[in-house]
Amino acid sequence: MWKIIPYSLLQSILLAAGQLMMKLALNNMSQYQGFWRFIGKEMTNWWWLGCGLSMGGATVLWFYIMKNFPLSVAYPLSCLSFVFGMLGAMAFLGEQIPVGRWIGIGLILVGAALISR
Repeated sequence: MWKIIPYSLLQSILLAAGQLMMKLALNNMSQYQGFWRFIGKEMTNWWWLGCGLSMGGATVLWFYIMKNFPLSVAYPLSCLSFVFGMLGAMAFLGEQIPVGRWIGIGLILVGAALISR
């Protein structure tokens, strides 16, 4: 069952990175000034491209995981994306993380460890 761990870690990192890039793309979104002008500006917001590539990669990897590992193990391990998402929000967006969320992350990690055993 240990074979699923690297795949789950990579899938969770890609998913969290995609969500983080989506947040950055939305933060950098221009004001609406007409449809074509808006679309033209958003086409040069490279965070959208990173978001799509990262989330697309996570999805393809999730297909592989679902096909080759038991769902009862794979699905709970996907919760690791919450851990990476929170760490990314702290590191790249400067968000403050309260103690209660750290406790939640600890519980997620304990749960993931128990499931992967």
